[in-house]
Amino acid sequence: MQVLNDKVALITGASKGIGAVTAQEMAKMGAKVIVNYNGSQQAAEKIVADIESAGGQAIAIQADVSNERDVERMFDDAIATFGKVDVLVNNAGTMLTKAIRNVSTVEFDKILNTNVKGVFNTLRQAATRLADNGSVINLSSTVTRTMFPGYGPYCATKGAVEQLTRIFAKEVGYRGINVNAVSPGPTETDLFLEGKSQQDIERLIASNAYGRLGKPEDIAQVIVFLSSDAARWISGQIIGANGAMA
Repeated sequence: MQVLNDKVALITGASKGIGAVTAQEMAKMGAKVIVNYNGSQQAAEKIVADIESAGGQAIAIQADVSNERDVERMFDDAIATFGKVDVLVNNAGTMLTKAIRNVSTVEFDKILNTNVKGVFNTLRQAATRLADNGSVINLSSTVTRTMFPGYGPYCATKGAVEQLTRIFAKEVGYRGINVNAVSPGPTETDLFLEGKSQQDIERLIASNAYGRLGKPEDIAQVIVFLSSDAARWISGQIIGANGAMA
């Protein structure tokens, strides 16, 4: 059953990783999909082509989520194409693994701008432009619970996302919009694997009950559920998708 029939989903950072798989899974479930990207145009267009070849509908829209005018234009283009936006998935993000003392101001500003300001910008648009009875799913991280050394700035940004999630849920609930965050554990994406030794990866694999890395599909299926009418009464929640890691 296509549980997202007649819904339009905007997914930020959807050219690769969890975002790309989420776009494909949502299209399979009947949604029309906006594949947002910043710099990876070719990858985003391939996701659109894959969706269309499978019988779905999708477009790619370039926008830097940390830029408020880009985000406003993205909503303009999405609504001009499909008439509405029902689902917002805030997936765009960047990761930094360094001890706090070694993080430069430039690095801190970059991760803050993408991971926090980017979510703030899209939520501000969604407050008035997301369709009634829509859904917002923000991507957090299990590091907000595990608090690994070296993840200080990244953990701080995801903690901010979780608080924005809880408060925004109460601000837009009167319109029937549910707002939740999904908190993945270590997931097999380029973003996660970059810069990690095999020893680091094995240590993280051993930290969950299944003894493996998560797959993007594991996370995408939770996002699909939270976007469906079956999850209508779930809001303001931070949902771990991490194999019992924490």
